[in-house]
Amino acid sequence: MTVTPFGTRLRAAMDSRGPLCVGIDPHAALLAQWGLQDDIAGLERFSRTVVEALAESVAVFKPQAAFFERFGSKGVAVLERAVADARSAGTLVVMDAKRGDIGSTMAAYASAFLDPTSTLFSDALTVSPYLGYGSLKPAVDLARESGAGLFVLALTSNPEGAEVQRAVREDGRTIGATMLAHLAAENADAAPMGSFGAVVGATLGDLSNFDLDINGPLLAPGIGAQGATAADLPGVFGKAVRNVVPNVSRGVLKHGPDVTALRDAARRFADEIHEAVTA
Repeated sequence: MTVTPFGTRLRAAMDSRGPLCVGIDPHAALLAQWGLQDDIAGLERFSRTVVEALAESVAVFKPQAAFFERFGSKGVAVLERAVADARSAGTLVVMDAKRGDIGSTMAAYASAFLDPTSTLFSDALTVSPYLGYGSLKPAVDLARESGAGLFVLALTSNPEGAEVQRAVREDGRTIGATMLAHLAAENADAAPMGSFGAVVGATLGDLSNFDLDINGPLLAPGIGAQGATAADLPGVFGKAVRNVVPNVSRGVLKHGPDVTALRDAARRFADEIHEAVTA
């Protein structure tokens, strides 16, 4: 059976629904803001409300696994239901777990999120390449086999990331640029877009000295609470802006638990992003 690659499915979702990605980040402060207890019941109410409000309109959800894992097995069960419900409604799910290890351990992480028989199977997974890009091979191989994708941390929005990602190798390239080059190679000849993307912060300003044209998606955190706006996207991403998947979490989620307010907030961000990237 032929599996449609993640990049193809993502391109179709972005073209039909717009590129907005909404995070599902049920941290304690946000649960309290919604009037919910910081417990399993609150976690489940939160995640179900976000999916109910937005699953039929946004292209991508990005649940942050840590906020579910902190509740142990019961929290993971809530995450499983959120993933299943979102995907059933036609929304792609990027699991934000930032896994990274070597050998059989990396293979086990990949199996948890990229094997279609797993209860946590997601359309894509965020991964950390800082044990060497080659350490991601088990995840790359399984993603290709299952039609899933990866988002590799390349140029992240946190200030601390620069000490690693902007460090210069002996060949004169930065580590971040090296990761982008690896991803471009993974996506060679893919159409309409490759399945192996990079995480690149929308708060980073001019990135014209980096080749972001990797023929793959660019997951862009930082819009909203971190200070970036939709209008910043063309200046940061240049000609690669069409492949940007802008992530908004608190900027949308703070409007819950009212379903209409969540939908209105997501629609505002989606309209601003569409105007910015098609101008």
